[in-house]
Amino acid sequence: ENYIHSRVYLEETQETNAAKKQLETVAYYDGLGRPKQNIGVKASPKGRDVVTHIEYDEFGRQAKDFLPIPQSGTQAGRIYDSPLSNASSIYGNEKIFSEKILENSPLNRLLGQIHQGNDWQNHPIRIEYEANTTSDRVKKFKTVTQWNGGATLSSLSQEGVFSSSSLYKNITEDEDGNTSIEFKNGQGQVVLVRKFNGSETADTYYIYNEYNQLAFVISPLAAEKANLTQDDLDRLCYQYRYDGKGRLVEKKLPAKGWEYMVYDKLDRLTMSQDAGQRAKKEWLFTRYDRFGRVAYTGIATGESRAVEQANLNLTLSNHVERTSNAGFTQNNMKVHYNPAIGGEISYPKNIKKLLSVNYYDEYPPDAPAAPENILGQPLMASATAGGKSTKSLPLAVYLKNIENDDWSRTFTYYDQKARVIGTLHHNYLVGYTQIQMELDFAGVVQKTHTYHKRDPKSPEVKIEERFVYDHQNRLVKHFHKINGRNEELLLENIYDELGRLSKKKVGGSEGSPLQEVDYAYNIRGWLTSVNQPQNLGKDLFGFELKYQNPVSNGKESPKYNGNISQMDWKTRSNNEELRRYTYQYDDLNRLTKSFYSKPLAVQPNTGSYDEYLSYDVNGNIKTLSRFGDMDKPQAVKIDELSYTYIGNQLVKVSDNSQNPSGYPIGGGVIPYDENGNMMNHKDKGISYIGYNHLNLPSAVFWNGKQTFYLYRADGVKVKKDFPGKVTDYLDGFQYENGALQFVPTAEGYYDFVKQRYVYNYTDHLGNVRLSYAKNNNAALEILEENNYYAFGLKHQGYGGVNLGNPNYHYKYNGKELQENSMYDYGARLYMPDIGRWSAVDPLADKTHDPYGYVWNNPIRFIDPKGMMGEDWYEGPNKELVWFNGSGEREGYEWKGSTLTRDGLFYNSDSYIYDIERNAIVRGTRGIETVELTKMTSKGSDEGCAFDGCYNYNIFDLFSYSPEKQTFYNFITEIGRTYEGWGSDLINSGDIIRTININEMVIPTPSPNNKSSAFAEAFKNMADLSELGKTKKQKDTIISVSVPLKSEI
Repeated sequence: ENYIHSRVYLEETQETNAAKKQLETVAYYDGLGRPKQNIGVKASPKGRDVVTHIEYDEFGRQAKDFLPIPQSGTQAGRIYDSPLSNASSIYGNEKIFSEKILENSPLNRLLGQIHQGNDWQNHPIRIEYEANTTSDRVKKFKTVTQWNGGATLSSLSQEGVFSSSSLYKNITEDEDGNTSIEFKNGQGQVVLVRKFNGSETADTYYIYNEYNQLAFVISPLAAEKANLTQDDLDRLCYQYRYDGKGRLVEKKLPAKGWEYMVYDKLDRLTMSQDAGQRAKKEWLFTRYDRFGRVAYTGIATGESRAVEQANLNLTLSNHVERTSNAGFTQNNMKVHYNPAIGGEISYPKNIKKLLSVNYYDEYPPDAPAAPENILGQPLMASATAGGKSTKSLPLAVYLKNIENDDWSRTFTYYDQKARVIGTLHHNYLVGYTQIQMELDFAGVVQKTHTYHKRDPKSPEVKIEERFVYDHQNRLVKHFHKINGRNEELLLENIYDELGRLSKKKVGGSEGSPLQEVDYAYNIRGWLTSVNQPQNLGKDLFGFELKYQNPVSNGKESPKYNGNISQMDWKTRSNNEELRRYTYQYDDLNRLTKSFYSKPLAVQPNTGSYDEYLSYDVNGNIKTLSRFGDMDKPQAVKIDELSYTYIGNQLVKVSDNSQNPSGYPIGGGVIPYDENGNMMNHKDKGISYIGYNHLNLPSAVFWNGKQTFYLYRADGVKVKKDFPGKVTDYLDGFQYENGALQFVPTAEGYYDFVKQRYVYNYTDHLGNVRLSYAKNNNAALEILEENNYYAFGLKHQGYGGVNLGNPNYHYKYNGKELQENSMYDYGARLYMPDIGRWSAVDPLADKTHDPYGYVWNNPIRFIDPKGMMGEDWYEGPNKELVWFNGSGEREGYEWKGSTLTRDGLFYNSDSYIYDIERNAIVRGTRGIETVELTKMTSKGSDEGCAFDGCYNYNIFDLFSYSPEKQTFYNFITEIGRTYEGWGSDLINSGDIIRTININEMVIPTPSPNNKSSAFAEAFKNMADLSELGKTKKQKDTIISVSVPLKSEI
């Protein structure tokens, strides 16, 4: 036989050695060079061979894709004559291959696919290839493009419909019969994607200019209009403009202002600007070194995009050079780069503020002395020794805080193979977090030591972790130790013969775990249960997911395309009953009904926590009916919501139930700023939300309480100042009023207050469902139970125990619930009571869903960063990958979000942004609130994580801060002008806290706070002589220059 035999050694060896730990594979080929059998030698957890059989049809096509089959033993790489004979012991009587239905023509086009599993045999994916007809009514748009300021300026008009046979028409029907049609022109460009919801169509048009550049994306709601106005384009569509080199230089997302981009001669994004920055003539900029690496970023002042582009075009050399001494000082930071090369200063020249500095090759002069070794591993030095050095490696990242000039610094250390073995992070409080890692021969982490101090006066915390792996480097055990105390076994993983997690022993010690968690899967590899909710035994929690096999209750609808049709769950506390949700979806896979029941009760179908939703064609929720408050047979309606929109922006929510539970009785108008951020939500007592240039909330005024947030330049939240409680978020360590509360672990968190490990049961979406720990009698104790509606609102009326750390608020999707009842996802705030975000999706031009949550399918998808829903895919080598996407990914097969994610970790890269704010008081009439002018992100930058550095376009990726953030003062400049009228919660940081219609509050005087001049000026301006009354000013707008001078 022809074969390729490969070994990847996981242990050091100098010769072929079968006894060494290794990944061994043998690929066999037939006489035509086609693969016929792949063998993972001893690849199963029990050391058995795992074989993938490959066969071809009579035309030589691989029409069947077989699942891998563990054998009964090993043949040391020899080919198996009957590789399928052992399939029944693993898969039972299930069909173990998927089939491709191929066209009998030289094109071999895919006509359909039948997935593995008996239940899927009558539910294939069908594909048809046709040409359009006039009855398809595909609108034909025309653009007329002119040049304005060096950029395309396209106007749009409709010229009837496409004639018959002028477009390719590809029809796809999924396993549940949901149909989508893709129309392409002769150049292969997608012109229209049409999806169906019953008789309703959702059309998304893609319009190209005369240069074949995407100029417009017409959303389904806009496509319904007979004639598109400019207002329709601005509110509902995506618009793009390009320069003469085909570079995107201007873009507009729905409900956001135009964003501008400027490039250097090497086509690197050098400057960017959004609508908020444009008003202040500010630009985000990036300067690169001679190798194209980001050296530093910041804010500069400048003119129009055309002027800035012209200036950059005249710049001969636009890079900076490293210097041994400080090249310049900005914002209290010495920068070891020389911006002047050959007498020419790199562009832009008018730097207003520095944001970040990156160092490569050599550590900067102000870096702390690097250790000689970490955990016995010699470090790679900057100076070349033995042909090795840190040349080309990223070594240090300096990040400024958004609201002040405090900096954090992170240094990265490498071993002799250029692998990261340590980091040292100095936070803005002059504390530190040092992480040391011991790697084995294959680069797998064997143990880590973490040293942390909040500030110089705080005690040091030491965390030791060690990891044990099997012969294929699957994680088997994870141990954890805090400050030298007894070692805790966080988890012990047991895998089935396919390498899937089948059991996890959690907590305690070896041989005495606190819980044993069992996992089960169906033939598609989708997670079907965690424990057995109908037979918990000693388990504290369990749930079961059903797809194509829901239990019959008159409301079930089997789903074959990955949607979850039913979910059961049960908790072993207070004789809790088995509970069930039965789900229904529309033809666009949007959740429409959630039926709650207790299947084993005398009256099972109570409907106590039902939800019913409807949507427009853009995916905006139109109505939401919700029941709740009591788990009793008599269901109580708590919400009957109607949503009112302008474009995609929710401007009003009306509750016809007149029940304050769930969503409060509303009807208030919701305003937005120029970047599409929600400015207040008075229905819920939120009178003001301020944002920084990252569109992250910098201040929230809720029920008279003011919360301020402080962020690093990469968008990571480091502080939250809430009345009576200041929270610090420092590298996972969370403090309240200076006292360390907890640090997350792989299975929950360690509570420093009670000095104990707390463990979380999470469901397939990462929702924290139940927390438990040992009590003082060493017995297991349930600390908290959480059960949720589909979009994240917590059930009320049962499961109310809460004995955990009162400062641990990570719940739905594992995100932190804020005091104002919104969840912080990092990039945006999420409102679970109405299923929407407070701000536009940073990736809105990829998802075409600016405010909607995970395509309105929150039972299947999650959004871990607040930017795009994610799901599981299987790659060409059967590897499982967690991708951004909605079910389509070239080269990968969608597998569903319900595969277990235990043992997988997300690395958060650092995205660098501009940081600036300006407090402005605005109003329309009478009582109004404060608004921040704000900016969005800059252009291309580099983010570093433990596993390396990657280039991102920050117009596409906004910063991700997993669970942490904060804010500072609005007023920081001398003699700033304020304008506005009315009065209501006008925030001025430490200068003046609140101006309310009923009171004038002056902060306690201090050497840095003499705000009486400002207070008196504003009081006179607003004419608050009649307190408690709404006033209309005679003048349309009033300005006042406040003589604060050096008092700030």
